[in-house]
Amino acid sequence: MLSEILIITIVMASFGSVLTFGNTEDQVSNGGKMVKIYPKQADLLPYWLYVPEDYNKNKANYPVVVFLHGLGERGNQLDEVCTHGLPKLIAKGKHFPFIMIAPQCPNDGDMQDEKAKSFWWKNETVDKVMHIIDFEMARLKRIDKDRITITGLSMGGFGCYKIVHLYPNVFAGVAPICGDDNSHPDKKDIVHIPFWAFHGEKDEVVPLADQQKTIDALKKAGAQVTFTIYDNVGHNSWEQTYVNPKLYHWLLAQNRKCIKGVRPRLGSN
Repeated sequence: MLSEILIITIVMASFGSVLTFGNTEDQVSNGGKMVKIYPKQADLLPYWLYVPEDYNKNKANYPVVVFLHGLGERGNQLDEVCTHGLPKLIAKGKHFPFIMIAPQCPNDGDMQDEKAKSFWWKNETVDKVMHIIDFEMARLKRIDKDRITITGLSMGGFGCYKIVHLYPNVFAGVAPICGDDNSHPDKKDIVHIPFWAFHGEKDEVVPLADQQKTIDALKKAGAQVTFTIYDNVGHNSWEQTYVNPKLYHWLLAQNRKCIKGVRPRLGSN
């Protein structure tokens, strides 16, 4: 039984009220709110799930936007994921016409620790994000598999690039913010995916030149890429990105059916 696999908490957008349910389908009647999900399976991570306000009023399939947080939000407190980006906006009452999945990366050490594996650029951690997507596709049965996109900031921006290399036939579009993909010099496996990347001109944490190198390589390989650079902005290039309605219009416009050369993923419906 799926209801035995998860512990679910429905959280009102204002964070003022928390209700706990044992049935995994309860969020269907609570559209427009975020759901804390704590999986018991080792191959999943805790995550926020948001379904649109009208989810229970129709039988339509919905697009999905996956959000990957930054380094500072790692840990075991899901509320930390709401510090920035999409979860922050939804927590403040913003509504979107897509399903959002926002996992939390554990924290098992800093970047200098060679044994630490909990970063979005690590295969084993990114695999768990993909397992969440697969799990929700099977459970909700209302996900449009051709309209799954991903966005993330800082460490999450690196994770966006990482996951599309590992699963190049899953995502319809990618919006990485202040990350780069320079650890993968060969872009041939992701050249079919549209990218809209963002960066601050004066970023001293992840220098602009790093993502510019990635963008140049993607364009050289033939990818469809848009790169937005914010003048006089440092590392925090995500605030103005996530309040820009054009980002969501772009994410919602992406569709794998419009991408040439995409192969059906084994196990997908």
